[in-house]
Amino acid sequence: MSGSDYHTRNSQPLIQTENLTLQYGQKTAFADVTLDVNQGEILALVGPSGCGKTSFLSCLNRLTDMIPQCRVRGRIQMGTLEVLDAKTNAIALRRKVGMIFQKPNPFPLSIWKNLELPLREHGIRNREQIDAIVETTLQDVGLWDEVKDRLHTSALALSGGQQQRLCIARALGLQPEVLLLDEPCSALDPISSGVVEDLITSLRGRYTLLIVTHNLAQAKRIADQVALFWVQSGVGQLIESGSVEQIFESPQNPLTAAYVTGARG
Repeated sequence: MSGSDYHTRNSQPLIQTENLTLQYGQKTAFADVTLDVNQGEILALVGPSGCGKTSFLSCLNRLTDMIPQCRVRGRIQMGTLEVLDAKTNAIALRRKVGMIFQKPNPFPLSIWKNLELPLREHGIRNREQIDAIVETTLQDVGLWDEVKDRLHTSALALSGGQQQRLCIARALGLQPEVLLLDEPCSALDPISSGVVEDLITSLRGRYTLLIVTHNLAQAKRIADQVALFWVQSGVGQLIESGSVEQIFESPQNPLTAAYVTGARG
């Protein structure tokens, strides 16, 4: 099923942000972002460096809580959950909203331990249950056949693409609803990048995915929806969002048109 087919069948927002603004000390990273992300779809966040795309992602699982002098205003609704409410448990939120970083970051432990550790941290102790989750998640990311005979060797011995798929498996083990991916292919060679890209598209429908990418061709290939961020007067702004077809074929904003045709950015 293509992204557009999925979109026509399911367009229920899972994530809604309203006038979302993020400041680091005196600097405003982005301001007044109002955006819906539909359940089960892939949203690509595009735009030049420094326009607030990664900062926007970090608000959704409250990684911003860990940054000194970081202030978030506005509203983030995820299903029935008010993400920014002081009563919302950030640890539980991060189980629901997994994060994959630009550079693969496996723990300096065995492949097995990389998957077991977060499960134990979140209260899963049963060995048979852990065994089942490890195998299932490695199957989900296409790694099982590649690593099943060396589960107890170092994850750092894997290739870059394998490490990134392991990190995705580690996030999937906690059964999240949402996956945030911050340029997950940018540190990989083209073949590994293609494998990870295929993996991301295979997760459509089962998870809601937000991916930051500077690769417009990639956004066009894998996303259902696209949101273009830009810096205006020194502050990141959401310029336009819509379906892949709309953004690439009939953008409403002249900046969007210039960016997707390569005239700007």
